[in-house]
Amino acid sequence: MSREQLVVERARRAFQTGMSKPLKFRVHQLKNLHRFITERRKDIADAVKKDLNKVSVETMGLEGEIDVAVERLAEWAAPRPVEKSLLTILDEFVCACVCIGVLVCVCVCMDAYVHVCLHVRPCPPQELYPVVCGGVSETQELLRQRFDHIFYTGNSTVGKLVMEAAARHLTPVTLELGGKSPCYIDKDVDLRVACRRITWGKFVNCGQTCIAPDYILCEPSIQNRVVEEIRKCITEFYTDDPKTFEDYGRIINQRHFQRVMSLLEGSTVAIGGDSDQSQCYIAPTVLKDVTGGSKVMQEEIFGPLLPIVTVSGVDEAIQFINEREKPLALYVFSPDNKVKTIEVTSKLKSVIFTVALTKETSPY
Repeated sequence: MSREQLVVERARRAFQTGMSKPLKFRVHQLKNLHRFITERRKDIADAVKKDLNKVSVETMGLEGEIDVAVERLAEWAAPRPVEKSLLTILDEFVCACVCIGVLVCVCVCMDAYVHVCLHVRPCPPQELYPVVCGGVSETQELLRQRFDHIFYTGNSTVGKLVMEAAARHLTPVTLELGGKSPCYIDKDVDLRVACRRITWGKFVNCGQTCIAPDYILCEPSIQNRVVEEIRKCITEFYTDDPKTFEDYGRIINQRHFQRVMSLLEGSTVAIGGDSDQSQCYIAPTVLKDVTGGSKVMQEEIFGPLLPIVTVSGVDEAIQFINEREKPLALYVFSPDNKVKTIEVTSKLKSVIFTVALTKETSPY
C-alpha cells in the first residue's frame, strides 16, 4: 500500500468515527486555525517572501471568514425545511450542513514547488486533515484513490486529468480553473481609467492570479494609446526599475519562469521583456500586434505578459473569444451599456465571471 493510499485510508477511518460531526468540534478546529494564523504570521510572511518576493501577507481576510463561520456555523448546520411537491408532501427532508472549506477537506495535496507549506503540524486531530507535499507522482497516486469529492484549483490541463481520474470512481468534482480571461476595450472609453485597472489586475503578484486579465482586445486605432497608458501605469506602480521595487513579485519557480519566457517567442515586445533567471524575475511586459496563432495565445499565461490582439470591434471580439476555450473572467471597458450587457454577455457561449467597468470609482 502506497503512502498516499495510507493517508487517504487513515483520513476516511477518522471521518467515519464521527468525531468531526459535533458543531463544538468544528468550532474548536476553526478557532485553532485562527490561532495558528495569528501565531505564525511571521512564518507565513517569510515563506511568501521566499516564494514570490511579497513584502507582507494580509491574513485578516481569512481570519474574518473564520470569525463569521464560528458565529454562524450553528445556523448553517441547522435542519431546514425544503419546499414540498405533490410527490413529496408526506416525506421529510433536511439539508446537509455546509462548513468552512478548509475544515471539511479530507486530504490536501500541495505542490512541492510551493514553500508556503510551512512544515508545521496542522490543527489536531491530524488524521482528519492530512497534508501531502509532493509533485506529479504524488498527485497521480492520490488520484488513484477513491474520494467522496475532489476540489481542484489550477489550470485546465491538469483539470482534465483530475476529472478523468475521478470518473473511474464516479467521484463528484469541483474544478476552479483559470483560463485566458480577455479584456475588451471600447475605443470610446476613458483609456486612462481602463488601462490603470488592467495594469493593476495583470501585474499584481507578477501575474500569478487565476482571474488576472490574460490579453487585451481592442481596435487597431487605439492600440498605441493603450500601450502608452499602460507604460505610464507600470512606471507609477513599480517605478522605472521594477526589478528593484520591493512590491513587485517573482515567478514561483524556475520551471514556470522558463515556461513564461518561452511564450515570448514570435511576439513584438512593446514594453518590458527583460528578465533575470537567477531571481525568477520577469519585467511587466506588453506585447503588441499579437495574433490568435501566436504562442502566447495558446495557453493561460499566469505571468506578467500582456498581449494585445487587435479586432475590428465588439462583434469580432465576441467571435474571437467564442472560438476559444471558456475564460474564467471577462473584463469589458465601455461607456455603452448595450456593449456591456446585451451585446457581450448574451452572445458569449459561457463566461463564469463578467465585470464591466467604466466609471472612475476604484482607487486603482
